[in-house]
Amino acid sequence: MEKKHIFDVAIIGAGTMGMAAGAFLAQQQVKTVLIDAFDPPHNRGSHHGDTRMIRHAYGEGRQYVSLVKRAQQLWEDLEVQTGYKIFEKTGVIGLGPKDSTFLQETIAAASKYELPLEVLTSNEVKKRWPVFSVPEHFIGCFEAESGLIYSENAIQAYKEIAIHHGAQLETNTPVQQIETDHKSFVKIITENKVFWAKKVIVTVGAWASKLLPDLALPIQPTRKAFGWFDTPANLYDINHFPSFYIEDKENMCYGFPNIDGTGLKIGKSDGGQAIDPNKHTQNFGHYHTDEEELRFFLKNYMPEANGLLNQGKTCLYTISSDNDFIIDHHPEHDHIIFACGFSGHGFKFASIMGEVLSELAVNGQSKFDLSIFSLKRFGL
Repeated sequence: MEKKHIFDVAIIGAGTMGMAAGAFLAQQQVKTVLIDAFDPPHNRGSHHGDTRMIRHAYGEGRQYVSLVKRAQQLWEDLEVQTGYKIFEKTGVIGLGPKDSTFLQETIAAASKYELPLEVLTSNEVKKRWPVFSVPEHFIGCFEAESGLIYSENAIQAYKEIAIHHGAQLETNTPVQQIETDHKSFVKIITENKVFWAKKVIVTVGAWASKLLPDLALPIQPTRKAFGWFDTPANLYDINHFPSFYIEDKENMCYGFPNIDGTGLKIGKSDGGQAIDPNKHTQNFGHYHTDEEELRFFLKNYMPEANGLLNQGKTCLYTISSDNDFIIDHHPEHDHIIFACGFSGHGFKFASIMGEVLSELAVNGQSKFDLSIFSLKRFGL
């Protein structure tokens, strides 16, 4: 056991959640190594594509609100600390039928936590943003204080903090195996190096089932497509057009305004293709549905943005069987902590997950109640 390869905490997967955790630990002078199969920020996981939405009145469940409020504070702190542009207050408008479960939960969450939320009729939406084509039976839920996170800036900012405060970063270093049959340490085996750590945090996203096969994690890596579409001058620009999501029966899209001429960005929250993460490539257009499903929403709700496709990309969601996060200690090895199954709505929480995971590693528990995210809920 080489002394230089012994750490208090090893983080396997230095992307969205792992890099944030590394920054929080390093700032506490915890001897930390971050190990990643690639070189974050990169295009092989869930964080690339420039932007991610942050909403406070949470349609996925009001139980997330306290976490996302803390996440917002931490994102703003990160911007001040590093000078990177992290948060853009574009506002977020959600559109869908009046009886939408998602929108009704959004309204309920806003009411419970006294969050500023405007509930608009379809005519009020069209008056404020004439470029939307909104059916009469739709409503709008507008959060003026929400917006977007520049995702790759965020990863880079946490990366620089972690390294500045002494964390060791091992990139392009896939972990082959974790061995737990040692008294006080976990052994982490890569192709060329072996690391030892008192605690291990596993945040490998779509690779979680491969690295922790004994847990039978109820997650499915899923390929998702998104694209940027050319728009008429000024109509969808970031200085006056919000981030948005639209529910259409069983389908939902999300999107962002035109930033610096890149075009209106739009993706689909549901659907996608189940995939082995080792086979994921940037092959937008491989399926005719990649562009077709995005244009469905443009044609029906933002027809003036249904123009030239400027660029298309893909990313990986790791979807849990109930669409809620999975955050827990390994049931048989308490010195292993894992977080996965963020189900396409996790990035906004990366800042608070960094804080939470560092608390679990240092203190064994977090000040936030994480019981709803426990693996035990699946009977495992």
